[in-house]
This record gives sequence, C-alpha cells and structure tokens, in this order.
Amino acid sequence: MVINTNVSAIRGTRMLGESTGRLNKALARMASGSKIVSPSDDAAGLAVANKFDAQINRNKSIQNNLTSAVSYSQTQDGFLQKVTHALDRMSELATLSMDNTKSASDKANYNTEFVDLRNYVSDIGLKDFNGVSLFSGTGLAVTKDSDGGTWTLNASALNGSDVTTVIGTFTATTSGAVATLKTAIESVATHRAKIGANVQRLSFTQEQVNILNENLAASVSRIKDIDVAEESTQYARYNILVQSGTAMLAQANLLPQNALRLLQ
Repeated sequence: MVINTNVSAIRGTRMLGESTGRLNKALARMASGSKIVSPSDDAAGLAVANKFDAQINRNKSIQNNLTSAVSYSQTQDGFLQKVTHALDRMSELATLSMDNTKSASDKANYNTEFVDLRNYVSDIGLKDFNGVSLFSGTGLAVTKDSDGGTWTLNASALNGSDVTTVIGTFTATTSGAVATLKTAIESVATHRAKIGANVQRLSFTQEQVNILNENLAASVSRIKDIDVAEESTQYARYNILVQSGTAMLAQANLLPQNALRLLQ
C-alpha cells in the first residue's frame, strides 16, 4: 500500500481520457454528419473526397456552360424558322411574278415585298447571342467534361458563301429566282438539321454529366457520411464508459486513504 503513487487512479484517468475523447469524437460526428471531422480521422479518404468534391463543382459549371450552348442553338433555330418562312414567301412571290396575266404594277408590288424579305434574311445573318455571332460559319467550342475537354458545334452560316449569297440580289422577277430559292430553302433546312443534332448531343452530354455527378456524390457519401444508427450506438457506449470511468476514478482517488487506517 502506497500513498505517493496511486496507480489505480493513473490507470483510471487514462481510460477515462480515452473514453472522453471517443465520446467527443462521436458527438462531433453526430453534429456534423461526417465521419471525417479532422484529417487524422481518414487522411487518404479526405484526399479522395476533396478531389471528388472539386470534380462535382466543375461538373456543375459544365452544366451551366451546356445550358448556355443549348440556349445559343435554340436561338439559332428560332431565327432559322423565320428565315424558312421568309424564303417560302419569297418563292411564292417569285412564282406569282411568273404569271403573265399580271400587270407590271402587280409584279412591282410582288417585287417590293420580295426585296424587303430578302433584306430581312440578310439582316438575320448578322444577329448575335451575348456578343457571339449566331451565323458566322464558325463552330462554337463547348466544354464537355471536368478535364476541360471540348467539342465543336456544327457550324451554321447565313453570311459569306451560304444563304445570303445564294439569294444574292435576286428580285421576284429575276429569271431562275424560283430555282435559286429552292436551293436556299434546302440550305436552311440543312442548317436546322445540324442545329437539331447540336441540341441532341448537348442534351445527352447534360444527362451524362448529371449521372457522373450522381455517382461521384455517392462515392463521397460512402467516404464521409456517418451511419447514424452505428454512430448513435457508439455514442451511447462511450457515454456510459465516461460516466462509469468518472465514478471509478473517484473511488480510485479514495484508495490511499486506507493507509490512514494503518496509522490509527
């Protein structure tokens, strides 16, 4: 029996400290919902989770880029719809002008509308989307993945060597106007098909990025998220150990007092 060194109290203090530390960790995990409260809890897991989190955030930015590209393509198609209607009407006017029962005044009236529609088509070729030309004939590069990879949209042009050049300075009374407009209408239809393909691919890419983010989030969850049932069980366990350890430490601190009985 000794007085200066209470081995039972020292051992009880150590065990109480361990139980208290584990209880505090269980509390922190329950409060945060994460198994990794500090890097020391799972250093490698934290590194992987951080990498996945960064990729998820990049993918969210890609979704914004893809949405803008879809809006860009839809705007192109909206203008091309109007061009199609204008060219259809121009072909009607050119056909009506071929009627020799019409007077020169009638044909002049047809031609006035024809020229206005031709200028309308030419003007659409100069439109832009947020400062980016819609019909420059240059394909727009779109980000497709979190590594910065890109693919280029099918190009669409209403300037240069395309529709506006095909219709040129034709008037409703120009010989061959109908045949020329048929070529222009076919060209616009081809452009709309290209734009439709662009929107379709953009939609598939959006779905692909969504699925990737879903799987990445599931991976991060497996690394970081706590199992509430398991963690609540551990919390209850360590709570009891802390309470019992505190009681036993109090008893251990009383043991040296037994030495006084030998002196009485």
